Amino acid sequence: MNKLILLLSIAVTSAMTIKGEGFIADKGETAEQYDLFVEAESFNNKGGWVIDQQFMDVMGSPYLMAHGLGVPVADAVTSVTFPAGGDYYIFVRTYNWTSPWKQTEGAGRFKLSADEKTVSPTLGGSGNEWFWQSAGRITVKNLTVTLALHDITGFNGRCDAIYFSTENNPPPTAVSQLNTFRRRKLSLPDIAPSAGYYDLVVVGGGIAGMSAAIAAARLGCKVALINDRPVLGGNNSSEIRVHLGGRIEAGTYKELGNLQKEFAPLKGGNAKPADNYEDDKKAAAIAKEQNITLFANCRATMVEMRGNKINSVIAQNIESGKEFRFNAPLFADCTGDGTIGYLAGADYRMGRESSEEYGESTAPAVADKMTMGSSVQWYAVDEGRASSFSSFNGIAFNNLSSEKVTMGEWTWETGMNYDQINEFERIRDYGLMVVFSNWNYLKNNMPENLQYRNMKLGWVAYIAGKRESRRLLGDYILKEDDLTKHVVHEDGTAAATWSIDLHYPDPLNTANFPGEEFKSIAVHKTIYPYPIPYRCLYSRNVDNLFMAGRNISVTHVALGTIRVMRTTGMLGEVVGMAASICKLHDVSPRGVYQRYLGDLKLLMREGVGEKGLPNNQQYNEGGSLKEKPVILTK
Repeated sequence: MNKLILLLSIAVTSAMTIKGEGFIADKGETAEQYDLFVEAESFNNKGGWVIDQQFMDVMGSPYLMAHGLGVPVADAVTSVTFPAGGDYYIFVRTYNWTSPWKQTEGAGRFKLSADEKTVSPTLGGSGNEWFWQSAGRITVKNLTVTLALHDITGFNGRCDAIYFSTENNPPPTAVSQLNTFRRRKLSLPDIAPSAGYYDLVVVGGGIAGMSAAIAAARLGCKVALINDRPVLGGNNSSEIRVHLGGRIEAGTYKELGNLQKEFAPLKGGNAKPADNYEDDKKAAAIAKEQNITLFANCRATMVEMRGNKINSVIAQNIESGKEFRFNAPLFADCTGDGTIGYLAGADYRMGRESSEEYGESTAPAVADKMTMGSSVQWYAVDEGRASSFSSFNGIAFNNLSSEKVTMGEWTWETGMNYDQINEFERIRDYGLMVVFSNWNYLKNNMPENLQYRNMKLGWVAYIAGKRESRRLLGDYILKEDDLTKHVVHEDGTAAATWSIDLHYPDPLNTANFPGEEFKSIAVHKTIYPYPIPYRCLYSRNVDNLFMAGRNISVTHVALGTIRVMRTTGMLGEVVGMAASICKLHDVSPRGVYQRYLGDLKLLMREGVGEKGLPNNQQYNEGGSLKEKPVILTK
């Protein structure tokens, strides 16, 4: 069903006084005013265009993008019905994504057609922010019209929405006003319909969220799992292609991590073919759990509070725009970005703490906003014959600054000096910009490029792999000394086994691209397996909020060890176990620590995974030290 709304109103063609959204006529004849609002992401046939929802919290909406790696993609097509015949002005919300780096015509250009006739000028080539580009006029005779987005370049043209109006007035540009306008056009109700009542709502379908949902479900909880993409796995999905890291079967609770033997990929490696990441296995693992209801393609956008507790979460389908309300006594934020905690007013941190604040020798002397960056991974394939690449007018590379490679994995990392929430679209786009610009040099401009003549871009991620943003604060904040001095707490849970692995701009890349680096280095400090305190897994000021994943309660330095996905998956298991205790005893997440810590330890010792499975997760385990025989207790 198309997400489009037909609005019919009566306007006054002569002198008038305007009050609010109504019209008060003085004199004169009246003429009918009509408009039609079409969300691009709701097109029935998306052709080769993809839905991108990563930035909708900032720019207001999911959108369609022509991610063709320099080859124009197939048209996105849909059928719409106009409210009446006549002449309509056309406005298209779009953005020249190359504008932060190039002041020339943008690379992502496309056109709009109606009933196979082009009706717009070239779109997407101008505008240094999201705006409503005037796209000409259309005369409607037959009310049912077929619209198509026609990609010209294959270089990530993007379209959010199309607005037709008999009046030459575009929708608002400011996001807050546009959101109000959009809700009215979509006739979204003030109160979203219920998606049901659950014992636990898990937001985020990465490894941590999947593990939390399965653990809670197997222990008797009715679970809603909300995931804003069509596939599960987060950074380990075929959309991003980061392999799992860290060890299972480590530390005191060796049964933690057994779930990953059931659904985790058997192959390691970053930026590998899609099948390596076994999306279907993950989907099957969730589907077979009768206590889990999966809401795919749904992004949580709002929370409703009751005092210091979350009463409900509102999620929006990224294709239809429909909203749903999820009610539960418990919520788990597994979004990575700490989105639910942020919306609920949870305490959080971003950036690096000073060395003085927590006594961390690895931290900088002065606190700053730097984070680890996000990776747009890619690889090329050998075609066995000469292969061309469309000229891309991007960043100027030369023989010294170019990367003479045929793949880019985790080291292709951008945005360390930018806001990983509010500037994330720019961060992702810079990742695309450097991949296309570097490849353009290798294919089209490098004098001696025989080794690249048969090579063609085979895959470039458009969903960026993010490492760090918000960290929600719990009753305890894990710090460097805990890890290096092995200060073990009574509420220790899953073992962190990865080194303290922090990323910094690559000095060689800095020399060529100061302040705009796209390559990183990793600095490791090896640790003994360390049990992460349970108090890091729930919010200190939102009483019914768990968190699992990279957004748990740690400093920037400590994040370097807990952020790998086998570790975050085990933390998800712990959250699912704790949620079952909350349900059984009607207590809060903090209440589990205060009164039922022993029960949690029993569950962690027993585990929830299938018994007797061999450890098939022995790739990319990291270089942790051997089990420390003598520990401090606290």
